[in-house]
Amino acid sequence: MLQLFGFDRIGVVIGDLYFLDPVQKPGQEGAEHGVRLEVRMLERGELAGSIYSARPISIAAPVWRADLLETVAGPAGSLNRAHHHPRMQDWEPRGRVFDAELSADPVGWVGKQLSDLEGLLVRAGIEVDPTLAADAESLREAVPDVQRAVTTMLDQVKAGRLGTAPPGEELTGARISWL
Repeated sequence: MLQLFGFDRIGVVIGDLYFLDPVQKPGQEGAEHGVRLEVRMLERGELAGSIYSARPISIAAPVWRADLLETVAGPAGSLNRAHHHPRMQDWEPRGRVFDAELSADPVGWVGKQLSDLEGLLVRAGIEVDPTLAADAESLREAVPDVQRAVTTMLDQVKAGRLGTAPPGEELTGARISWL
């Protein structure tokens, strides 16, 4: 599942995720699943036809990511691998950052981060111009809606309806997600 909250130049995308790294790292063994949330830049394309035509929209490079993940083999709802990536570069995350507050209250923590979009962008190395400042205000107003979407998606992962491996396949590596 993929959900998007779009503003003028900033979007918040949320998707379920099933992930099995084919190269297991210590402390990250086994499959993970949960919800990934990214702050991404949006690009509005030119109309491709008449004034009535659909407008192309690009969900471009991520600038920040939160992974509300847990081990598939662990207790449902534990979010024992929840972390974030305060900086992204060339589509790649820059190291997992674990935060006790994130683990204690993931949805509240995400809301707090999104409520300070200006600070989040500065920490990610993005200069905040007037358009992004206006997006920050719009996002602050939408934070409760984003939190409800995250909660709903996490509940569906916990219930086994999202963030699942393909049935009947023995996997050595997988990434099943929009994000």
